[in-house]
Amino acid sequence: MKNILVLGAGLSSSYLIKYLLQHAKKEDWKIIVADSNLELAQKKIGKSTFGKAVEMDIHNQEKRQELIKNSDLVISMLPATLHFIAAQDCILYQKHLITASYLSEEMKSLHTQALKANVLFLNEIGLDPGIDHLSAMKMIHHIQSEGGEIVSFESYCGGLVAPEFDDNPWNYKFTWNPRNVVLAGQATARYLEAGLLKFIPPNRIFSQTKKIKVGKNNTFESYANRDSLSYIDPYGIGSAQTVLRGTLRKVGFSEAWNCLVKLGLTDDSYSLPQTETLTYRELMSAFIGGANSENLEKKLADFLGLTKASKLYKKILWLGLLETNAIGMHNATPAQALQKLLQEKWKLQKGELDQIVMKHEISYKLNGKIYYENASLIVNGENQQLTSMAKTVGLPMAIAAKLLLQGKIKARGVQIPITKEFYEPILLELEKYGVKFI
Repeated sequence: MKNILVLGAGLSSSYLIKYLLQHAKKEDWKIIVADSNLELAQKKIGKSTFGKAVEMDIHNQEKRQELIKNSDLVISMLPATLHFIAAQDCILYQKHLITASYLSEEMKSLHTQALKANVLFLNEIGLDPGIDHLSAMKMIHHIQSEGGEIVSFESYCGGLVAPEFDDNPWNYKFTWNPRNVVLAGQATARYLEAGLLKFIPPNRIFSQTKKIKVGKNNTFESYANRDSLSYIDPYGIGSAQTVLRGTLRKVGFSEAWNCLVKLGLTDDSYSLPQTETLTYRELMSAFIGGANSENLEKKLADFLGLTKASKLYKKILWLGLLETNAIGMHNATPAQALQKLLQEKWKLQKGELDQIVMKHEISYKLNGKIYYENASLIVNGENQQLTSMAKTVGLPMAIAAKLLLQGKIKARGVQIPITKEFYEPILLELEKYGVKFI
């Protein structure tokens, strides 16, 4: 019997754990789910005899090392900053490691040690990054095998609310980590456009958007991700004159979010005073010069260059930023205060579902002519536990884990899934679960 250790039982782990438990009997697996919240871990295991829930704090070295030592494979669903803690133990005890997070410099530094230990540290095998790599590399390699030369590569992805539950003025609800949403766009975006290096500073991220059509009737807007250039070499598309990766939102979201950026509400660099009792209305007044309790509405509209009758102004008001309820947090940053408000306003209600949308747009030169190819993916959640986000993050990880333990993946060292060894079998199995590109 082989032991699979899953570190973390959060939202994105549901489909992963479900898949592993469903295959446990046939594959002769035991699934150990470790989380600081034992009740949550037990809930993910349910009544399965192939699973075991364990309470564990990742910083408890003795407990952590005991679990990793007794496993054959570790899947980390922890926050990205904590993967390295587990990775060091995986080197020590020669265990494979899988994460969905972006490949960090810390993790890269373990490549030689992982090779010596004959283990695979597979990163970026979730949705984005993850399914985007698998699908893009399948397209790119096919084009190149036919003699084509990539001219442009653009890739877009968004976690959204399913259309039938899109019922608020922002056309958005939280379907993944709220903090990551609030802090998006706080670094300069870098990309390539017509052979020229381009930069978008944080104060312009949400004002430089692009319309993206998916299918016949779906139009979204995208804002640029922080670094599109780092995938040029791994993807083998040095010939490309345009390389851009972006995040999808419903049309109009970015313009409204940019108002919050202008106000300073997405700043996470300092703590506000007395936020236990400070009201949101007082906070807004503090951010706008010359504003007071009597003239705040007008000053806010003037500051944003809006009329009080405009849809954009009404979007801001709908959030409750001018209400007199207290923030109710200790030493909150502006971003934390905003997040608390949004988590109430943008919460998926009981019975509501999420949706994942992804699209690749590629142009290439073949025999002197330019051709265009695109692939799009839309996945809807099944329920509030088996969300489309959990499905598209967890399934690629679970399938990779199965292939690795079956000996069908031979790669070792620190890797991301950009070779045929990864994308062919994983994409094929994903289609069986309705994760299929058109």
